[in-house]
Amino acid sequence: MYHEIRTERLLLRPLNITDLDSVHEYASDAENTRFMMRMPKRTLEETAEFLIGVTEEWEKDDPAFYEFAVILNGSLIGAVSVYLNDERNVGELGWILNKKFHKMGYASEAAIAIKDFALNTLHLKKLVAQCDYRNAPSARLMEKIGLKLESDDGVRTYIKRNETARELTYSFTAD
Repeated sequence: MYHEIRTERLLLRPLNITDLDSVHEYASDAENTRFMMRMPKRTLEETAEFLIGVTEEWEKDDPAFYEFAVILNGSLIGAVSVYLNDERNVGELGWILNKKFHKMGYASEAAIAIKDFALNTLHLKKLVAQCDYRNAPSARLMEKIGLKLESDDGVRTYIKRNETARELTYSFTAD
């Protein structure tokens, strides 16, 4: 399965193993990934293992998730995704950008595109996204793309740091 999405400034295309060096640059950065539950990726091999799984998922006729590379002027600057529930009617949105590209509107541009893809191509009925309560930029992005705060009392666990934090859940339900 192959999907490509173009926005005003970005190309979203399937993330894959050939993106290893660019992904590892942001995925191994502790500051850049401090609010990501399964990061940082400590080794190149750990990042490669993730990307091999992503590449294999894109090869399926009916993927359970879609991880898109966010491309700006030919360079990978991050990723945006939607993970489907078993019934394939609810999707969980996610995004990460290399910190060099924060505060430039790229994350919201990519998130809006993945939201549209989830609703109009995958025909999902509901979208959710979560963030650490301390991650104000992510919460603002969720609101900017039309998600509403559903819950502010969840708990997220950072396995690699053996830490927990309060989790915010935002959602959008299609009409």
